[in-house]
Amino acid sequence: MTPGDLTIGINTVWVVIAAVLVMFMQAGFAFLEAGMTRMKNAGHVAAKNVLTFALCSLVYWAVGFGIAFGNGNGLIGTSGYAPDASALLSVGKAPFSFFGGIPGGAGYLFEVVFAGVSVAIVWGGMAERAKLWVYFAFGAAFTVIYSVVSHWVWQSDGWLFRLGMQDFAGSTVVHYQGALAALAGALLLGPRIGRFGPNGQSNAIAGHNLPYAVLGTIILWFGWFGFNPGSTLGIVSGDRIGFFAYVATTTNLAAAAGGLSGILVSWAFVHRKPDLSMLLNGVLAALVAITAACGFVEPWAAVLIGAVAAAVAVWGIGFVERLGIDDPIGAVAVHGMAGVWGTLATGLFAAPSLAATLATGRGGLLYTGDPHQLGVQALGLVSVGSFTFTASFAVLWAMNRLWGIRVEERSEVDGLDLAEHGTWGYPEFAGAAVVAVADARPAVTVPAEPSPQAA
Repeated sequence: MTPGDLTIGINTVWVVIAAVLVMFMQAGFAFLEAGMTRMKNAGHVAAKNVLTFALCSLVYWAVGFGIAFGNGNGLIGTSGYAPDASALLSVGKAPFSFFGGIPGGAGYLFEVVFAGVSVAIVWGGMAERAKLWVYFAFGAAFTVIYSVVSHWVWQSDGWLFRLGMQDFAGSTVVHYQGALAALAGALLLGPRIGRFGPNGQSNAIAGHNLPYAVLGTIILWFGWFGFNPGSTLGIVSGDRIGFFAYVATTTNLAAAAGGLSGILVSWAFVHRKPDLSMLLNGVLAALVAITAACGFVEPWAAVLIGAVAAAVAVWGIGFVERLGIDDPIGAVAVHGMAGVWGTLATGLFAAPSLAATLATGRGGLLYTGDPHQLGVQALGLVSVGSFTFTASFAVLWAMNRLWGIRVEERSEVDGLDLAEHGTWGYPEFAGAAVVAVADARPAVTVPAEPSPQAA
């Protein structure tokens, strides 16, 4: 093997390991989302991560990967659809000449798990009241929407890439997009039964298992060490060997600052108690925010970005609630608002030397006094936001008009485990759960099932 062959081999091993770490984030989403929703929907909410990742994997192979990373023009990849073995084994050749240091197949594997994360975010805002078939139909449509923006920002032909937009691992491409689609779904579905009173007052609907949510957060934090460092796509970045380790460091610093900021801000200014859910949301919001900046900023800036992102999420969750929008997982605030902050913060704090290492954009406003990079970041947010929200809302609106995307009231009261799948995530508690719902919603008569003991 030549030194070049050896480098490609090592790069490929690293990228595949990173891809597996990112795929494991689906387990984190399953625990987090199931824990933050009610037990009558736990199986449905958790299992959709398997369903939608399987769907996304096929759609992304058929069209998404070519749209995102196939050779093309500034708006879309026009080649590489349903790639064959030759395309996936070649390195630095059409249709995936963008991947100069790894085979096309490694590129597909790494990028499809990112698409799967963005799709997973969408369902957080639609949880506990969307029909199962919507996961299939909109999951496929959103994979295509996601792929178009990926081409704009990450592929060397893309128009935002050429402008120098800095989004190292996807605060905009992955998280902001997923949150916008989640917002579109939440608006069209409306709130869950009982979420808001007749006068608009907010009624909390607590998740059923906080330890699940904690475990999910830890798994996501772990998986983020594939998400951000893996986006180097190799062991060498510019003239720096092992740059991915630096990216891992900034990622961890931001997450740590976010966790502390989330619980302290909530304790001091919002709930007057150290809210554990805001500890978790703080970690996740910080990880979302640092995702754009992790390869561009100094460690002190990573800490600042993470701490501010957590505060943004704590405030944002309350703001979304005051607007009368039911977002069970907090996707709009944690992934959307924190994603906006992280993208703009990159334009503020990007170090010129790190921008040069990555050959993307230029130094941020704090270092250069020039608002150019901040302006590029803002343009990217406006462009991506306009396209993604409009396209997502239009697709969901059409689906809703034609077939309806929300389950019937009786199905929502029974729980989607039973109504959509004919089973229970917690069968031993089924009777108690149905009785509790019936008591809380007397307008819908639901006979209690026999308890396991009675059976």
